[in-house]
Amino acid sequence: MTRVLVRYFAAAAEAAGREEEHVAAATVGELRDQLLARYPRLAAVLAKGSFLVDGVVTRDPARPIRERVDVLPPFSGG
Repeated sequence: MTRVLVRYFAAAAEAAGREEEHVAAATVGELRDQLLARYPRLAAVLAKGSFLVDGVVTRDPARPIRERVDVLPPFSGG
């Protein structure tokens, strides 16, 4: 399993209580499960938020991850 740098932004950082950390995970699904177990308050953010993996925004649990994943809260806009 790969250790990846996980960076949290805005509401995700507030829910996790940190801006970044290293986590061992191979896919977005594995990472999501670990983060939800570790930080239950992230559930509301991840329900509508997404992950930025290799420059691609995704919610696909099977997506492999390599070095860095950004946890993005839902964005509003018009």
